[in-house]
Amino acid sequence: MAQFLISLPALERNAQLLAEVAGASGARLLVALKAFSTTAGLGTLRPYAAGCCASGLYEARLGARHLGGHVAVYSPAYRESELAELLEFAHHIDFNSIPQWQRWRSTCLAHPRVQSGELQLGLRINPCFSTGHTALYDPCVPGSRLGIPAEQLHGTDLTGISGLHFHTLCEQGAQELIDTFRAFEKQFGSLLASPQIRYLNMGGGHWITKPDYDRNALIDLIREIREMYKVEVFLEPGEAWAIHTGVLRARVLDVFESLGYRHAILDVSASAHMPDVLEMPYRPDVYAVHPSGNGTPAVSLPGEHYAPAGEPGAKPHTYRLGAPTCLAGDIIGDFSFDHPLQVDDLIVLDDMSHYTIVKTTHFNGVPHPDIAVLQADGKIRTARRFGYADFESRLG
Repeated sequence: MAQFLISLPALERNAQLLAEVAGASGARLLVALKAFSTTAGLGTLRPYAAGCCASGLYEARLGARHLGGHVAVYSPAYRESELAELLEFAHHIDFNSIPQWQRWRSTCLAHPRVQSGELQLGLRINPCFSTGHTALYDPCVPGSRLGIPAEQLHGTDLTGISGLHFHTLCEQGAQELIDTFRAFEKQFGSLLASPQIRYLNMGGGHWITKPDYDRNALIDLIREIREMYKVEVFLEPGEAWAIHTGVLRARVLDVFESLGYRHAILDVSASAHMPDVLEMPYRPDVYAVHPSGNGTPAVSLPGEHYAPAGEPGAKPHTYRLGAPTCLAGDIIGDFSFDHPLQVDDLIVLDDMSHYTIVKTTHFNGVPHPDIAVLQADGKIRTARRFGYADFESRLG
């Protein structure tokens, strides 16, 4: 059976690094549940995180239960019933548009938790400053529905708003954040400096735990903002908490040649289990478990050796890794190996904790991989095993 395997010690290493940044800068770092919400790992993050950021009611409830602390919520639009529940336990609720703010303003301002200051209200801003490379993940592209441009704030009654929020980055470094903040500051600096604004949320997309990330530059920027504008600063990294902490372990089901390609069918699906491979697109690092291997995926087990795959043609044996679904394009990619692949060979797809498990489906009835964790004592614990009942229950 295929398996997502997450290393709890690796999660803790990332969390410790993020906690150091928070301590040095004075910022509050939240776990972006849209990137990583595997409950078996949230307990490891809980001592280090200030709380969570959620994209709606369900994520907010999950974060409140498994992370505790601060619950920040942003959604492009709220239903009346979910907003009513969020008002009872969230700490920040940010609105995406002026019509949304105007629609729910009276309801929110009448709530005792808002009146006491326990719950604060904010607006998501669109600084219209792109630094990304993939339009699918860029909230600042023309026609974006995410966030409020500067011109729409003119003449709007902002009574009751105490926070500003922007989120424009995706897998980027400190310099992109600095550049974005300067663009934001030019347009919204006077509002940020007003006494009514108490917090600034600079969203996610920060690769803070990558080895080459300039953490000192980030710390300096946060300190500057806190000193100049007298606001509390929040960051919402998601990937940074979980990057390089997990793998997807798969088996080869079939090997054959067809139409000029050698195919290896795995027991996992790009569409169902790692859709960023198709959406972003993203090419995962792949390893074959083989006695001659010397590679190091994010999670390695005693007694196993990992031979890294290469680009097509770089090594003697090239295969198109595909899924056991009927979707023609459900292809992980073309990879080359030192040795021929055989049925039952173990293939490890690297860095599969973030933006994978949260996006999985039961498409085509393909069995869902188990979710397991590697504990500090070296033991593997299966946190969730999926079966037919899970497939049937999702479809009514």
